[in-house]
This record gives sequence, C-alpha cells and structure tokens, in this order.
Amino acid sequence: MMEGSNGIRVEVLLAAAILCLGILVDGNSSSDDEAAVYIVTIRHPPTAHSSDAFIVKKDQVFHGPAGSSSMNTLNRTKGGSRNPRSHGSYFSRYHDALLRKALKGEKYIKLYSYHYLINGFAVLITPQQADKLSRRGEVSNVILDFSVRTATTHTPQFLGLPQGAWVQQGGSGTAGEGIVIGFIDTGIDPTHPSFSDNTAENPFPVPQHYSGICEVTPDFPSGSCNRKLVGARHFAASAITRGIFNASQDYASPFDGDGHGTHTASVAAGNNGIPVVVAGHNFGNASGMAPRSHIAIYKALYKSFGGFAADVVAAIDQAAQDGVDIISLSITPNRRPPGCATFFNPIDMALLSAVKAGIFVIQAAGNTGPSPKSVFSFSPWIFTVGAAAHDRVYGNSVVLGNNITISGVGLASGTNGTMFTLVSALDALNDSRTGNDMYIGECQDPANFNPEIVQGNLLICSYSIRFVLGLSTIKRTLETAANLSAAGVVFYMDPFVIGFQLNPTPMSLPGIIIPSPDDSKIFLQYYNSSLERDSVTKKVVKFGGVACISGGLEANFSYLAPKVMFYSARGPDPENSFPDNADILKPNLVAPGNSIWAAWSSRGTDSIEFQGENFAMMSGTSMAAPHVAGIAALIKQKFPTISPSALGSALSTTASLLDKDGSPIMAQRAYAKPDLNLSPATPFDMGSGFINATAALDPGLIFDLSYDDYTSFLCGINGSAPVFLNYTGQNCSTSTIGGADLNLPSITISNLNQSQMVQRIATNIGGNETYRVGWSAPYGVSVKVTPKRFWVASGQRQVLNVSFVALTNSTAASFGRIGLFGDHGHVVNIPLSVIVKTSYNTTNKNHSFH
Repeated sequence: MMEGSNGIRVEVLLAAAILCLGILVDGNSSSDDEAAVYIVTIRHPPTAHSSDAFIVKKDQVFHGPAGSSSMNTLNRTKGGSRNPRSHGSYFSRYHDALLRKALKGEKYIKLYSYHYLINGFAVLITPQQADKLSRRGEVSNVILDFSVRTATTHTPQFLGLPQGAWVQQGGSGTAGEGIVIGFIDTGIDPTHPSFSDNTAENPFPVPQHYSGICEVTPDFPSGSCNRKLVGARHFAASAITRGIFNASQDYASPFDGDGHGTHTASVAAGNNGIPVVVAGHNFGNASGMAPRSHIAIYKALYKSFGGFAADVVAAIDQAAQDGVDIISLSITPNRRPPGCATFFNPIDMALLSAVKAGIFVIQAAGNTGPSPKSVFSFSPWIFTVGAAAHDRVYGNSVVLGNNITISGVGLASGTNGTMFTLVSALDALNDSRTGNDMYIGECQDPANFNPEIVQGNLLICSYSIRFVLGLSTIKRTLETAANLSAAGVVFYMDPFVIGFQLNPTPMSLPGIIIPSPDDSKIFLQYYNSSLERDSVTKKVVKFGGVACISGGLEANFSYLAPKVMFYSARGPDPENSFPDNADILKPNLVAPGNSIWAAWSSRGTDSIEFQGENFAMMSGTSMAAPHVAGIAALIKQKFPTISPSALGSALSTTASLLDKDGSPIMAQRAYAKPDLNLSPATPFDMGSGFINATAALDPGLIFDLSYDDYTSFLCGINGSAPVFLNYTGQNCSTSTIGGADLNLPSITISNLNQSQMVQRIATNIGGNETYRVGWSAPYGVSVKVTPKRFWVASGQRQVLNVSFVALTNSTAASFGRIGLFGDHGHVVNIPLSVIVKTSYNTTNKNHSFH
C-alpha cells in the first residue's frame, strides 16, 4: 500500500472504482443458497442508445404474470412509437442465450428483458449463479433487486390556473390536450368519473405518438381504457417470484387496490368539475392540473408489499417505448443506494435514458423530512418535488361549558350551537359486559355500552396508537355512536401518540378529534371535574359537563401559505463517497402536497377512513409530484419540442419565493408541533421555491442541458468510467464536469476552496429583451456576475460568468440568489448555495438586488 497523501488518494480512487463496479450493491445480501431477484445489465447499449437495426419476427416482452391477461388496443391511428417493437425480441433472445450459456442447465427464472432504456434483464437466481453471471465478459452489473415505496379541489385555484395558465391554453377544456402522462404507481380505478372521456365537449382523440395498450383482465375488463385513460399495464414479476403477491389485495391487473395511484393520476390530469362527496358531505368540485391531458398507467407498486426495482424499471422501460411525454413517480427507494450507485442504479439510469428520449421525469422527494440530507431523489436529470401546504385548511372545535374552546380536526357537521352532555365511554359501560378489554375506550363495539346512558349525549372516546396502525377505525367508532343514538363523538388523544399529524377525517356524525395530548388533558380535566360519583361504587351518578361542536365542513382560507411541510425531504444531495460531485440542488422546487382532495379507488384500502369513498384527502410528496406533472403538461403543450431540462428550468426559474401575504416562505422544522417550529425556507428546503404555473408558461430565459452534459457529469465521478460504459455502451470522453458546472437553473458549491468560476448559458425562448442582473451573495462569499446587463434576441443565447470568492470559513451552507430582470417583465431567479472550506481574504464586492 502506498504511503502519504498520494497513497490516500490512490486508495480513495480504488474504493470509488470498487463501489461503482461492485456486484450486489444493495446491502440485503442473500444466504449462500437462497434464490433472489437480480437485475443484470449488459455491455451492449440499449435501443435508445443504439443506431443498430435488428430485423426479427416476433416481440416477446413480458408484461406481467405469465398468461394473466390479454391486451386490448383502442381504435386509433398509431404514430411511430419511439422504438420498433421487434427490437425487444432480439434482446430477449440474446438474454436467454446468455443465461443458458452462463448457467448451463441450472434452474433460473427470467422475469423481464429490458431493452429500450437499459439493456439487461431481471432473473431469479442464487448468489452463486449471480457470481457466475458477473464473471461473463458480456455482463456489466449484477445488482440485487431492492424495494421501493409510495412516497384537489382547491389547488388549481390556489395556483391561479383558471385565471392564468388555463386561459393561456384556451381554458380548462383544452388544458394539456395531446400530452400523455405516464404514472408509475399502484394502478388506477378506471370507473372513476375523473377518468371518463364523456365529459369533454370537443373530440378527445388519443395522441398519435402514443402506442401503448390496455391489459384486459377480470379486474380490468375490455373497455376500461378510453380516450382519457389511454393505456394501462401492470408489472409484478419480481413480487410473484418472491411468493409475496396477494391476488385478493393486489390485483394481477392495472386495477388500483390501494388508492394511491388513482389519487396521484387525478391530481395531475383528472377531469375538471367532478363533485367531491365524502361521508355524505359535498366539498366542492375537483380538477387535475391539466384536465385534458391523457393518462397512461404502469402499475408497479402494490398494497401489501410496496414494490421492487425490477418491476419499476420494466414499467419505466415500457412507458418510454409507448411514447409518454412525462413520467411521474410518487415513489422512492426504501433506502439510498451506496457510493456512486447514488446515480448509477437501475432506476435512475433508466430515467436518464428516458430523458435522452425527450421524456420529462418527475419524482417525489420523499417523506423523510425535516432532517437535512434526507432527500431520496438525487440525480440531476430527475425533477425532484417537495411538499408544501396550500391555503385551504379544515378544522373544527369543541366549546366546553366553562367557555374554553379547544381546536381539533374532523370533516363533520357540528351541533349548531346546541350544548350536549358529555359522557365518557368508560363511564357508560354495560353491566353485562364480560372480559377485560383495555381498548374499550376506543368505542369499537356498541355491545360494550349502555345505550340509556349514551343516548342523546356526546360520546367521549380515546384515539390511540391502534388508530394509527389501522387496528381501530373512526368508522367503527361512528357506527358505535350511531347505534347508541349518540348526538356526536369527541376523541381525545392518547398521551402515547406523540407528534402524530392527523389529516382531517370524514365523519358522518357531529364529531371532532383533539389532536394535541395537552389539549386532551384540558378537556378531560373539565369532564372529570364535572362528574358526581357514588362514594362506594364509584359509578357516575351525574354527568355535569356539557359541550358543543362547531362544524368542520367549511374550509378556512386565511392561512399562512405556502409553507414547506415538516415531512418533506430536504437537500442537499445525500452524503456519499463523492461529496465533490454532489453539487446539485435538491429538491428542485415544492408544490402543494398537504391535505389534497383527489380521486380514490372504489376498492382502495390505503386509508381506512376513506374506504368506499370516491375521493380522499391525502398528504405527502406523493401528492406534490403530480401537481408538477400536470403543470409540466401545460408547458409541453405550449412548447411541444421543449427539452426535459428546459422544461424543468421554466418551472424552477419562475418559482415563487414569497407566500400569499408577501412574506418569505417558511419551513416547518420539527415533527411535533411543526407550526411552533418555523423559520424561513432555504433552497435545501424548497429548491428554487414554490411552483408558479402561470409564470412557468412564459419564463423568458431557460437553462438547457443535453444528454451529453449529464454523461460528462457522470464520467467526472471517480471510478465511474467502467460502470458508465456498462450501462450505456459508451466510453467516457476526456471532457468531464462537476455538478456545479452543469447548466442548471441553480448553483450549488459544497466545497468552495478560495475561489471558483462557473458559467451559465441562458437561452431566450421569449421575444427580444434586455436584462439587468442583480444578486445577493451567500454569507462569507463574494459574488460577481458578468455581464451586468445584456440584450438577447429571441432564440439566442447569453453566457453568464459567475465568480465566487471565499471570505470566511464555514462548515454550514449559506444561501444567496441571482436575479435576471427583463424589460418586458420576465424575472429569472437562480438560487445559490455555498459551503466555504478555505477562507480567502479579499474585498467584499457583493451586489444586492435593485
């Protein structure tokens, strides 16, 4: 081993190469003889990277469980898909031949052949067989399959779509027309009115460039697809081979047994004006962001087990072949790939090829906030979306007989100002009750209670961890209360449920959940102090406490919004072995993700309280990502030839930095009592800011990137050249760049050593315009941008040189911003994030915005 600093450098390079080339990069290693699913990639480039033409007779692509379905296509004029389907057969036969040659009569099961975005296959084999494959010269990587997980009526109004972006596109009746959004999710309920094609006044043709098909199964019969829902497939081979596929819950079809996929699809592209009726209450009308866009479903996640990378890659590969314009993934890996596999993993590399094919790719940031460096979508070619609150909130309250008012949640009617007597479930037990049920206070069984005590009163029940786990439900409590003729229900929070955030919950009776344990104590103290008990039996002889419940059906719009939600994952990129190459801002921006009304599957079980309903209110970055997908469809409709990176730039540079009251956007910093732990959001919280749909349709300048730029970045990672060759079939050129040098609409420098110069190239997609440049420098850094003023013609480019000089040392990031102000009203914002590692004395020549 070499000595000294040079020796350390050599070891780092060797470690980098091993991590990049390493077999079985996922840490879930199998036992010596236990078969598992592996994703094998081949050195020959995939179809999307190759100019070779293969002439074959029959396509043999695997779409789901063997023999599980037939295929149904709509009457349509097919434009050329991005790839002749015959290529799939060539690759499939090649993969079969390789397996036969390498394993020589041994047992294995090939699940998928990938050929469009990556060249490879998924196969069920033992670790010994995986080792044999890894030794083949044709094989580049053998990676253990890894698991993944799932990560409106008012948001169109909050985003200004009816008066802004939709107007520019001709109104809601044409917004997004001709654009196909592909969803990698839990499927869809095709019977939902949000996906009907009978609502449009004008003809609703299937785009000619889309060539997908609709699987036909007993759960997804012929006719399920239409001119709105243009394609639907499912991918479950990895789960099936593991023996964990539950046909009764998961459905061997594109049908959504969970609810998540139906919800996300309708957020992006659900029909406009669909009534939202839940628990008998009307909450307005729903609409997707691009209500005339088309939906293509690629089901790769399931209720009972989540999903696996092998199935997700197959879904992405198929979506790209079918000709989708946008891919929306409200999913994240269960854990971050190690080392340079941060970027070189099968899902991200498939998505890179999708971007090369012109597809805009969006992914949820993950719900692992508010910790820093918690983001689960990290590659620069993926548009990563965090979650923010919008301005509509639901809440109700209970007013006690001592005039104390306690706030709570509950999508329920109130008692119209009438005071009712409070009766705890524990004080209304039936004398004939047997057994010792410690959870009896949850009110799950009416047989436990005396109806004469409960009738006409407000029943008090406990909300315990069992509700969080789904072992007890609000619905069963309400059924108990109705059976006992209670006037309503008040839930107090069990003190063991700490920091749990409740979505507003539908209730068919007047009801409220007090989400705060502290407020629950106040409520119970009032109740107990008002009781009179028999001194011997300790039974209540008089219930003295009274209360009324205010209604929770009317929304409140006077709310601080947007703000970054506590659960939204934060940047910068995950720490790995290559910090110098992680100079990429994540998330890219934030969008509405909290308390989102959207369509729900008729058999969806993901949220027990919304089972059987047509709509559900959900929260998460899963809900934020499809908001961006829908708005991206509007931009793609206006600029049909726009590149994926330019589309992302239009979204980013126009994002809002202020909330609806004109103050800086805030970010929640704690899981418990998040609204008491707020501070101004940084770019690591919100990326470029909060999505501004109308401005994004007219960005003025954009910052574009090509596939070659991304490859130059990947090749700049130490030890990456062999694995880059393995995935793409291309050799790295001598020209490489770091993350800070990518022409992104942001600048992130994780290690500013004295000084650094970066360039950004702006392209004018508006009219001729003169721009002036202003900036605010990060703390401890001097920034200078040249030129300070420029004129740029329509379609032309302008180079911006940005110099950074360190003034003080710092281990924490500091933030600034560059603004380009056009004389026709365009404003282009570029966030700056810098960590200074070496101080350098110089005169501070910072400029401020003007």
